[in-house]
Amino acid sequence: MASDTAFIASADAALAAIGAALDVALDESDTDVDWSLNDGILEIDCGANGKLIVNRHVANREIWVAARSGGFHFRAHDGRWRDTRSAQDLAATLTRLLREQAKLEVNLSELSAPGE
Repeated sequence: MASDTAFIASADAALAAIGAALDVALDESDTDVDWSLNDGILEIDCGANGKLIVNRHVANREIWVAARSGGFHFRAHDGRWRDTRSAQDLAATLTRLLREQAKLEVNLSELSAPGE
């Protein structure tokens, strides 16, 4: 990504898309999950199962995820946010984490990142 401004716009769009997908999933479920998005930090409260935190990290131009199972770093690559260690897609990782930690099925198929 050419600039911090471009990264912030892309990361914020991804965080907003995750929030929108959460809203759709919660409308179709009786799962008690709350979420909020403030200044590049998406906090998903899974009740007794803790929180998932998804945030933009401008210095590294990455999206970071903190979950009970560990931490993950994602960088834009070929139109997807890819884990810097496993190359797994952010959408697939979040889908799995939300299923495990919140017992919530979320469709994140529309989640994309800028190409390089």
